[in-house]
Amino acid sequence: MNLIDQLKLKAKKNKRTIVLPEGEDARIIEAASRIIKDDLADVILIGNEVKIKNIASELNVNINGAKIIDPISSSKKQEYADILYELRKHKGMTHEEASTKILEPVYFGLMLVKTGQADGLVGGAVHSSADLLRPALQIIKASPSSSIVSSFFIMKVPNCNYGDNGLFIFADCGLVAHPNSAELADIAIQTADVAKDLCNMEPKVALLSFSTKGSAKDLTIDSIKETLNILNSKRPDIKVDGELQVDAAIVPEIALVKAPGSPAAGSANVLIFPDINSGNIGYKLVERLANAQAIGPLCCGFDKPVNDLSRGCSVDDIVKAIIITSVQAQKMDKKVCD
Repeated sequence: MNLIDQLKLKAKKNKRTIVLPEGEDARIIEAASRIIKDDLADVILIGNEVKIKNIASELNVNINGAKIIDPISSSKKQEYADILYELRKHKGMTHEEASTKILEPVYFGLMLVKTGQADGLVGGAVHSSADLLRPALQIIKASPSSSIVSSFFIMKVPNCNYGDNGLFIFADCGLVAHPNSAELADIAIQTADVAKDLCNMEPKVALLSFSTKGSAKDLTIDSIKETLNILNSKRPDIKVDGELQVDAAIVPEIALVKAPGSPAAGSANVLIFPDINSGNIGYKLVERLANAQAIGPLCCGFDKPVNDLSRGCSVDDIVKAIIITSVQAQKMDKKVCD
């Protein structure tokens, strides 16, 4: 059974409510119909009800199980505007501005999550990453245990014995441009937890570099060494090593030569890139040259799950994001109970 099928089973066992703020987009509507048909989550679509139902009819899909909310006619709009004002008044937001902002689908959808009417949000099919994640950071915010919100990709490489039988988590490939040592440590911790909680992997984390264990000297390498020290102090339970070149991180024979005795080298399944340039280049190279499946970008570190789609996303991409967001919400609830 592949990873997505495993996640579908998890999503079905304890359904969550996911809000889709771009409810008038045809791809979102078709994805919602698939989620409803397979009973994977409860869905809230934000937008004009007549328009959404007309598009569904044109697509010949059934969205009868979805809840549709139009912010303009919602009885909650003033309540949510008041909450938004309280959250942002220290930044100069006025009551009038809050009342205008809350009519925007992303802001309204995020407020549903903030107030517990939904468990998570998936957007970005229409909106840019900045237009989705900026208000998410303002309204949902980072979790109390996180100093940063980061992103990751689940990478499945066919016919590959490296990683977890070809399964890897790459981070950060899409959000934090130039993390400092402390931020990179938090990204590594978040991503290791994702590997364990979402993918049932025993995380083995490699802090990637152009150097392995002092084979070169550079200020960036000093920063990675500091990251390793922070990680070992904050989370001694995580198997991690760095700095490691990619071959030393994933190839056992090379690890024996370049990093003997390492807890992660040669078997790493969580690859932490030093910056967004290398991360973005890395995942796209693997996706295109190795014909790998790349699921993401997905977010971690929010107080409640919010995930960002590419504006070029397919219906399948949206369905996967909704399933993953549902399982993330389950895991967050469990941690709160624990």
